[in-house]
Amino acid sequence: MTKTVVVLGGAYAGVGVAHRLLKHTKPQVPDLKVILVSKNSHFFWNLASVRAIVPGQLKEEQYSLPIEKGFAKYPADSFEFIVGGAEAVDVAAKTVKVSTKDGERLLSYDHLVCATGTRAVDAAVPWKSSGTYEETAAVLAQIQAKVRTAKHIVVAGAGATGVEAAAELAFEYGKEKEVVLLSGDAEILGGDSLASNVAGELAKLGVGIRRSARVEGARELPDGKTEVLLAGGDKIVTDLYLPTMGMAANTEYLPAELLTDRKFVDIDEFYRAKGAKDVWAAGDIVWKPRGSFVLADKQAGGVAKNIDLALKGKPPVVVKTLPMDVLMVATGRSRGSGRLGPVKVFSIMVYMIKGKTLGIQQLPTYVDGSAF
Repeated sequence: MTKTVVVLGGAYAGVGVAHRLLKHTKPQVPDLKVILVSKNSHFFWNLASVRAIVPGQLKEEQYSLPIEKGFAKYPADSFEFIVGGAEAVDVAAKTVKVSTKDGERLLSYDHLVCATGTRAVDAAVPWKSSGTYEETAAVLAQIQAKVRTAKHIVVAGAGATGVEAAAELAFEYGKEKEVVLLSGDAEILGGDSLASNVAGELAKLGVGIRRSARVEGARELPDGKTEVLLAGGDKIVTDLYLPTMGMAANTEYLPAELLTDRKFVDIDEFYRAKGAKDVWAAGDIVWKPRGSFVLADKQAGGVAKNIDLALKGKPPVVVKTLPMDVLMVATGRSRGSGRLGPVKVFSIMVYMIKGKTLGIQQLPTYVDGSAF
């Protein structure tokens, strides 16, 4: 009797779980079928989004590749790819309602993997896949066009994404464009121990940092510029406004009882959703301890292993990710700052690990499964 695993989400965690099950579990569980559901027909390597906004730096195929081609090697009866979005999950009936361009489908599952990640609250920025492939490509094209002509750019939010976006722009354009980074906190990176090092790197690139500058709103002016309103009443008029703060979990399709107060999936140590049978979650949708490419990959590996064990009638094992908190921040295309736990990492190492390519060389291996 066929055992069906439905995986929701076509990014790092979802694709990672699907490939691992098909490569490593399917040979031992012949009746396994994996159904992967993704709004985006392409795998969007969003780690590179901060560089993709700079015109001419990356070709589309370096950060976006079709998902289905990567799974073509698997037999048709063991894998199905659906371009669509989950609308509702019935954990009692073990079904998922999915909307596609051809209408609704009701999928039955033996195991469900929720890996739909997070989205930027402002859909006009490209830090995450903005839905379909066409929508994501359009957002990036619009931002690139605005970057070309802008003389003044405001990047709001001084977390890793904001820092890296500001650094990429300043590295490319230098004094040709004024780049301002707004930090809602008194220090960038939320006061992380890397804050002073990263601030120094940004200063070398010419990025202007405004601390304790929390954005309260923004509006487009008749001339196409944007007016950014800060707490306290200050206003900044800019040619291009790029907000990076505000991520929301893509969990609207799940029952409320499976979620935390912040709307992320509430999981146990095995990465099972609490309060549901045979429902698992991995990646940014769990935000444990934060959203991270490395964590998503580790979590996906753990979930795939536990589903493998469940299909073989064995108990799950605790999912282990990283033994320490790791933070790597690229500051342009030649330097960076990072730490492994409390231990600082040399700039050249951060450049080699992350800043040089932002990992785009791994995209083909994720799509075709050779990374797993």
